[in-house]
Amino acid sequence: MKIYPAIDLIEGRCVRLEQGRFESTKVYDQSPSSIACQYAEDGATYLHVIDLDGARDKTSLQANQVIDLSQSSGLRVQTGGGIRSEAHIQHLLDGGVEKVIVGSLAVKEPETVKGFLRKFGADHITLALDVRVNEQGTPMAATEGWLAGGDASIWDVLDYYTEATLSALLCTDISRDGMLKGPNVALYETILQRYPQLEVQASGGVAALTDLVELHAAGCGAVIIGKALLEGRFTLREALDAC
Repeated sequence: MKIYPAIDLIEGRCVRLEQGRFESTKVYDQSPSSIACQYAEDGATYLHVIDLDGARDKTSLQANQVIDLSQSSGLRVQTGGGIRSEAHIQHLLDGGVEKVIVGSLAVKEPETVKGFLRKFGADHITLALDVRVNEQGTPMAATEGWLAGGDASIWDVLDYYTEATLSALLCTDISRDGMLKGPNVALYETILQRYPQLEVQASGGVAALTDLVELHAAGCGAVIIGKALLEGRFTLREALDAC
């Protein structure tokens, strides 16, 4: 199972949110570059970077800083937040980013995102579905940096994209994100039962090494770890050993 230590960016600073709420922003003193380089020194191969400014505001993209993080750390970066055009994706890939994450647009403009998959290939596009589980237990897709809900279940969305050679799915249970209360393992198990061909990247709630063991046992291909590392719940080396 791949380990993606996570860096979320607002105005060039490393932050974490709780349940996607911008009013809950916690800013960390270390620079994103020093954090990324430390992860590299600790044995990381991959890095997950989200441009929260881009997710919230179409005009506040931080693509060049993401590229700088990729180049300075030497890590294999996947990044998202405000991805809306082929030009934006091409700029990131040309700068050395390995994978580009497409989220809200995948729900709102599916034909556009199918075009991304055709142009850049499934190896360079990760589909991100951020979900809220409704009262009926159905995971529903949220959009616009989690600021808006949706009326499509993730099953509706995935049924559409599995016809488009999709290979990687990043799925975040918003209720778990930044809360350090454990991931929604059952959700990922259900996704993998329905779509065993996907590399499922688990995101949201990881708080302990036992969470990583459970996600690995569930068949997840990757896990995103943000706050648990930044808050010192365990080290990256311990996480790599656990997986």
